[in-house]
Amino acid sequence: MSSSDAKITEAELENDLGPRRVYSTSPSAPSRMPAFASVLAVIAILYFGKEVLLPLAIAVLLTFALAPISSRLRKLGMPRIPAVIVTVVIAFLVLVLFGLVVAGHVAEVAQNLPAYQGNIIAKIRSLQESGTDSGIVGRLTSVVESVGRELSNAEQRPGAPGTGSRPREPVLVEIFAPSRPIETLTSLIGPLLGPIASLGLIIVVVIFMLEREELRDRFIRLVGYGDLHRTTEAIQEAGSRVARYLLMQLVVNCAYGVPLALGLWAVGIPNPALWGMLAIVLRFVPYIGPVIATVLPLFLAFAVDPGWSLVLWVGAIFLVLELTSNNVIEPWLYGSRTGLSPLAIIVAAIFWAWLWGPVGLVLSTPLTVCLAVLGRYVPQFEFLEVVFGSDPVLDPKERLYQRLLAGDPDEATDYAEEFLEEDYLEDYYGKVAIPALLLAEKDRRRGVLTAEQMEQVFGTAITLVSNLAEIAQEEEQEEEEEEEQKEAAGRPSPPKEGNGDESELPDGRGKTVFCVGGRGPLDDASAAMLAQILQVQGAEVVAARHSDIPNRRAMSLVPKQSNAIVVCFLNEDSTRHATILVRRFKRIYPAIRVGAVLWVENQKERQPPALGEADFVATTLTSAAREALADAPPSLVTTARKIRTRRSSNKTGIAAARSGI
Repeated sequence: MSSSDAKITEAELENDLGPRRVYSTSPSAPSRMPAFASVLAVIAILYFGKEVLLPLAIAVLLTFALAPISSRLRKLGMPRIPAVIVTVVIAFLVLVLFGLVVAGHVAEVAQNLPAYQGNIIAKIRSLQESGTDSGIVGRLTSVVESVGRELSNAEQRPGAPGTGSRPREPVLVEIFAPSRPIETLTSLIGPLLGPIASLGLIIVVVIFMLEREELRDRFIRLVGYGDLHRTTEAIQEAGSRVARYLLMQLVVNCAYGVPLALGLWAVGIPNPALWGMLAIVLRFVPYIGPVIATVLPLFLAFAVDPGWSLVLWVGAIFLVLELTSNNVIEPWLYGSRTGLSPLAIIVAAIFWAWLWGPVGLVLSTPLTVCLAVLGRYVPQFEFLEVVFGSDPVLDPKERLYQRLLAGDPDEATDYAEEFLEEDYLEDYYGKVAIPALLLAEKDRRRGVLTAEQMEQVFGTAITLVSNLAEIAQEEEQEEEEEEEQKEAAGRPSPPKEGNGDESELPDGRGKTVFCVGGRGPLDDASAAMLAQILQVQGAEVVAARHSDIPNRRAMSLVPKQSNAIVVCFLNEDSTRHATILVRRFKRIYPAIRVGAVLWVENQKERQPPALGEADFVATTLTSAAREALADAPPSLVTTARKIRTRRSSNKTGIAAARSGI
């Protein structure tokens, strides 16, 4: 190539690059202030209307829990009203009986506590005697004693010094009043009126909500008449998720509480049924409940046994039950989870406990499930689904691009390994990695991605490719084994699962491919990913960067025995640039297949453009690998070179003209 051709080519490349920093303004997003104002208003209503709304919330959740039982009785032939009444009566009789049994056991434990006082004092003294002066117990004791001395000195200081008079101590006076039966009865019954009234309200509301189906219709007419389909789906999903959560949690708690009661009875803990029943109830409270259910029996074992063996046995029982419940029972029963993230459950527990106290703590998870469903189906409250939901809020390609921008190849590798547990490396690069680079290319074209950031994305992507080299080797070994089995059996091997194409990639053994980026670091990263896929197929691959092309370094890097040269572009509008590079490689290596890859996000929507002398043009990872490993011969079409003549000077032209005359 002549120097003039090189200048023309560089000028064409410069013109094709266009303006590098083009800023675009995104359309103004709708304000979220009305939604936040509504949330604040709802929180205020929930806080100040606690006395009325708390029983209603309990009734709604019990309705969700009892609705499947009522529906089952109706399917068995029982009329609707009797089925509702039987369901409610049985449920509340079970709750009342449960409460009476627990109250009886609690009274018995409280009556026996003074008998355990001697064991507790003896163990505390033994701990003090076993510890040295520098021990924790000794330090705590000395601190308590010093605080007591300071308090006693502070009480003696107000007396005037030098005066022998001591301050008069107050005399305790007890007032005796004649007993009045009516007032005594009122003082006993008064504190019970509130809970009894709330219980009656809850029973009535549950009966009406189970019996009257028009309540559901009225609610739909009130909040979602404009979109019956969406409102119906939201109600059904909220009801099913809450009912499933309550049922599964009850089964898990019973599978925990019953063995706990049996184990405590076997080791000799008093009132083992009480601790099993409390464990069933307390485990409905997220995170805090299981801790309380564990501490109470451990404290009783500490008080009952003069030694330490009973405490160790009780601790072992809880350890075995926790491991069994967390690793066996819960994963088996929670096939469909509540859809809440662990952080959301913690935050919800804190919020509802602040709002409604201990009862709100118990209701925190079901109520948060309803909020997550509200955020899924109501656009104005979509942030609730983002905050509380357990589903990923970013697509895999967006998560990878975010990690590439942050320069975190370790977390990007973890995401890739999770994906590769079910799919192949080809699928990961084609569905996640290349689309992530396309997102980066869009940001570059918008002018928001600097050159330093592009180099960081490239470096992180190359590290990711290097971290996945072991997986690539494993897939390469699998490919070799499949090829050997195919050759031994004399029949083609079945296609890989997860590959969207009808046939698998061709065998690359004995072939050499040269991959290079087209215009920038992002193109170099895509070329490195394509090179690793070709290596999985058994081909020898040499990868180069786009910066090697202008100084002809890439020309010397191309192996002479190469079968194909592939130039990668993430910018779909780089057809002119791709044509120039393909023409350059084609002129130097006419006996090698030369092609370009113009990566697109959806290859089914558009056909790849024609690039003059290119032997092939691909748009996806699969098609690029198939074309690079194809056995087709290269096209030998060459363009006609321009003939340039040296222009004569003015004197030479005049002399020639005169001689012609």
